[in-house]
Amino acid sequence: MSKPKYNEFQIFDKVDDSVTFKIETKMANSFFVYLQQLELMAFFSGYPLIYAVIIYFAGNKRAENNFKTRILAVLPFAYAFTGTLYLGLQLKKLYFNYSSENVKLLMHSPYLMIWALISILFWIPAVGRKRALSLLHSLVFFFFLVKDIILQFASSADENILKNDMRIYTVSLLLNIGSLVLMLLLSFLFLPKKKQELK
Repeated sequence: MSKPKYNEFQIFDKVDDSVTFKIETKMANSFFVYLQQLELMAFFSGYPLIYAVIIYFAGNKRAENNFKTRILAVLPFAYAFTGTLYLGLQLKKLYFNYSSENVKLLMHSPYLMIWALISILFWIPAVGRKRALSLLHSLVFFFFLVKDIILQFASSADENILKNDMRIYTVSLLLNIGSLVLMLLLSFLFLPKKKQELK
């Protein structure tokens, strides 16, 4: 049997095609990882600022005002609600097709996604009482914004990246404020008011 003969140009063409395919695949993966990073920022990066503002005005100590007490109490549950919305979005993307291939296509940053879904644990009262944990959890996603700001000033990074980050951060602030307002309204509707102590 005669072996197929390839000239050197055909060999180089095949090598070039293989290298080009790998580069394109890597670039596509990096793009999807970046999109997923923006998605995570949209849900969770705005929470640290809201947390800091509320702690500053309401006080970290036990508040005498009933409204301040409630807003401090529902803060981690608002964060858990935001995490639940994120979970709902991921389930919607699967279109009820929970095959392993679909899950792999969805999870470009699996560790970050798992970390994001841990926020749902703040629905548990024992976890929700520890407000500082919700702040520590959200700082992971806030770090992406800080990193891009530092890179923007430290090097000639793409300005569009920072602009996208700020737009996403604004969306995250609005989303977390909406979650907090909703949880606060539900607390007034369904949770009984504390009885005031007689002087």
